Amino acid sequence: MKVLNLSLALWLLSSSLLLSREKSSNLDEYISEYKKEQFKYDYQKNEAEASKLHDSWIAPLQVTYTNSRSKPGDKELSNENAAIKMDQPIFQSGGIYYGIKFANASKLYSNYSIDVAKKKMIKETVATLMQIKQSKLREEAQKLKIKNSQMNLEQKKEQYLSGQLDSGFLDDAIIQRNIVVQALYDIQTTKEKLINKFNSLSDLDYKNTSIPHLELLDKENFLKYNIVLKQNEAEIEKTKYYKDVTVAKYLPRVNFTAGYTWSNNEQFISNTFVVKNELSYYNYGVRASMALDINAFRDVESVKVDYLKAQVVKKDKQRELNELFKQVMHNIENFDKKIALSNDNKNLYSKLLEDTNELYKAGYKTEYDVKTLENSLDMQAIDTKIYEIDKQLELLTLYEMYVNEI
Repeated sequence: MKVLNLSLALWLLSSSLLLSREKSSNLDEYISEYKKEQFKYDYQKNEAEASKLHDSWIAPLQVTYTNSRSKPGDKELSNENAAIKMDQPIFQSGGIYYGIKFANASKLYSNYSIDVAKKKMIKETVATLMQIKQSKLREEAQKLKIKNSQMNLEQKKEQYLSGQLDSGFLDDAIIQRNIVVQALYDIQTTKEKLINKFNSLSDLDYKNTSIPHLELLDKENFLKYNIVLKQNEAEIEKTKYYKDVTVAKYLPRVNFTAGYTWSNNEQFISNTFVVKNELSYYNYGVRASMALDINAFRDVESVKVDYLKAQVVKKDKQRELNELFKQVMHNIENFDKKIALSNDNKNLYSKLLEDTNELYKAGYKTEYDVKTLENSLDMQAIDTKIYEIDKQLELLTLYEMYVNEI
């Protein structure tokens, strides 16, 4: 146990640096090109929406043109009118400034939301591949169990036929053989489901694709570069600026107004002569306004609550991630114990196999005994590989939320 604790401590120390950029970016390669393209469009849409929100304070120019005709008498009259009008906010008690800040914060928050969704899909894809590898190992181990069960059945059959055992022992051996065979079918069914799932998430061939080797993350950097916490921080910024925008909505504002009007109209004079009147002029000025709304206080109070809640959510998420990190480390430590136990069992089976071989040569043990121990030794080696993948699955839980910015 001391050796185990020492090795774990050395592992933690030597792995204090986070996963390299190369390994982190390589995880993206596991998802399909279709998935990547969808996320690319999500980023592009967010960019467009953010730009639209960023410039939403710029008022549009209103351009109008009308052309109408009438015939009150024998002659047809035409009337044309055109106008360009502008009503541009130039002061909103900080509303323009905070609106731009809100747009930038919203863009950052949405980008993190897309990042979180992408990393979740990457984690699901890589985890599925790891589980496929585990299923293949379990399938190998189960086939060895079937061999042992079959040899046990053969021994019981020989002992039954020679009168050394009653039928109850033979029946138990048949039942045990059937149980391990059915378990193999279950493992194979699970493996096929995982393969189908992986094929829907990735373009890679699971047979020729190796699983990534994830290094241990230390707690400080896991929290420092945690994409979920960064998303929470962005949400705090977003709600903060939205609160300021809402307050400014009920404060004085000033708009610059301007326009240009042109008209060309025809009209009768004494029902005989048609006179054309063409007119053009411009205007400009300022307009000051302030909204007096009975719900202003409630509106501001509502967004203020959202801002305060976002801060609490971040603190709560930080505590949740602290506990998650502890749980993952505890799980990894337990898998290390299982690996150590499997190694002890391998040493035990190896010694037993060596002794049994000698006894078999001397005629005291059967070939069944030798083969059974050989299979049991191989199963322990397979268990070790399965536990190693279990450790990687635990680390994958952390990498789902890790963004490398070192």
